[in-house]
Amino acid sequence: MTDETGAGAGNVDGKHRCRWPGMDALYLHYHDSEWGVPVGDDNQLFEKICLEGFQAGLSWLTILRKRENFRKAFKNFEIGKVARMGDPDIERLLQDAGIIRHRGKIASTINNANRALDLIKEQGSLARYFWSFEPAKGARPDGVTHEWLMKQTTSPESVALSKDLKKRGWSFVGPTTAYAFMQAMGLVNDHIDTCFCRDTIEAERNKFKRP
Repeated sequence: MTDETGAGAGNVDGKHRCRWPGMDALYLHYHDSEWGVPVGDDNQLFEKICLEGFQAGLSWLTILRKRENFRKAFKNFEIGKVARMGDPDIERLLQDAGIIRHRGKIASTINNANRALDLIKEQGSLARYFWSFEPAKGARPDGVTHEWLMKQTTSPESVALSKDLKKRGWSFVGPTTAYAFMQAMGLVNDHIDTCFCRDTIEAERNKFKRP
């Protein structure tokens, strides 16, 4: 997660947060209610890894503001339905001003849906696959500061995940994309120590049943 909003205090309505949401209401809601909550649903995981790919070169806030449009365009990211999309859909979506009109990223989403089906057939679920890359206990720092977070764009696990996905034919899944995905889906808890969400997310991770 990059600091796209400068050095905002992260202290809104009396609650201390990570700095990156700044003062934007949509971003604050995302930070408070979604970011870091562990996810075990295949379609939600697929949606996020695809949207992280669309984010490449952009800010996550840009994608977040268009997320409902993306969901409509890609059939709510139901993997089987996206896998059946083809060239006519790509041409149609290139005219859709509600999403990021990037041919390579649109085609990548359809390709990755097919690769996801392969993974599900092999592993049983996307969740089981992705959560197998969760860092081992002791691999993470004892404390997370804003300064550390701004420098942490990849990890050994995100590099390994990216490499394995690419080997399996996925695209737009570089190590930075993979790490942002891991942060958002709760595979790591990167809320800073002084953020009011950190303990809540840690409790959610502790009770989350790994696939």
